Amino acid sequence: MAGQQAKLILGRIVDADSVFVNGVFVGTTGYQYPPRRYDIPSNVLKEGGNTVVVRVISTIGKGGFVLDKPYELVSGGQTIDLKGDWQYRLGATMDPLASQTFVRWKPVGLYNAMISPLLNYSIKGAIWYQGESNAERPLEYRELFSALICDWRKKWSQGDFPFLFVQLPNFMERIEQPSESNWALLREAQLKTLSLPQTGMAVTIDIGEWNDVHPLNKKDVGKRLALAAQRVAYGDDTIVYSGPIYHSMKIEGNKIVVTFTNTGSGLVAGSGELKYFAIAGIDRRFVWAKAKIENNRVVVWSEEVPNPVAVRYAWADNPEGANLYNAEGLPASPFRTDE
Repeated sequence: MAGQQAKLILGRIVDADSVFVNGVFVGTTGYQYPPRRYDIPSNVLKEGGNTVVVRVISTIGKGGFVLDKPYELVSGGQTIDLKGDWQYRLGATMDPLASQTFVRWKPVGLYNAMISPLLNYSIKGAIWYQGESNAERPLEYRELFSALICDWRKKWSQGDFPFLFVQLPNFMERIEQPSESNWALLREAQLKTLSLPQTGMAVTIDIGEWNDVHPLNKKDVGKRLALAAQRVAYGDDTIVYSGPIYHSMKIEGNKIVVTFTNTGSGLVAGSGELKYFAIAGIDRRFVWAKAKIENNRVVVWSEEVPNPVAVRYAWADNPEGANLYNAEGLPASPFRTDE
């Protein structure tokens, strides 16, 4: 690598960083979310020992490298892994900064600044990707989100223009046993919003990252939104534009049979056996269940629950590995049959 151009990949860093290689400045990022990818000029790397210095500024006292991200030096087909222990020293200390007062945090601030000025323009439709900030109040979101869509349509006076949105992805650490989840409830609130006319939802439960509220895979999000746009905005009835959506359930002995809409060419398991189905009896104590696809339905059961009454699928902050799809490769939305 000596004397060659290289790329330094430093995952994510909280909050801001400036990076030097052998004393040469190679880049800086001012806040925590963008991936760090810095180009190293050809005259910087040398034979033998090289030094990478990262100056980190943490504004609220929780700074540092984000785990489980790529940290490596890449050049000419070679890669050096940089994960592990780094030497460090404290440069300076300060009290945590006070929270900033953003206009978007104030009632009607964001609307007045960014929506109201656009109302005299015509609009083809809207795409919405949000919900993380409301996850602590997921039931409220059922009303808020629908109210926002209806209000925009009223203000633009163009009828029910297409409104597409992204269901929240998988995020945070996995939990080994079935449990309650505000993120799952928020996704459910988004799912219920499909009852409004001219709406479409892109499911992203399979392309999030446990440690990143802004996951990097935007390409598949865009593809799934484009499919929804073809159907909702452009009226193409020939395409499969959505993954499976829960429709109904029927108790058959010690099993529950679940049916779906938007099955496309058929239900499939993404890899191996179906995962992240849970089942419960009248006590509502959910346990992991076995599940299999039969006649384009999903049959769910567990030996621990002889008299089941409810099923949940991918009901967690991060149901990593949930793998119910249609044959077109679109993931099923998480759901529950109970309230």
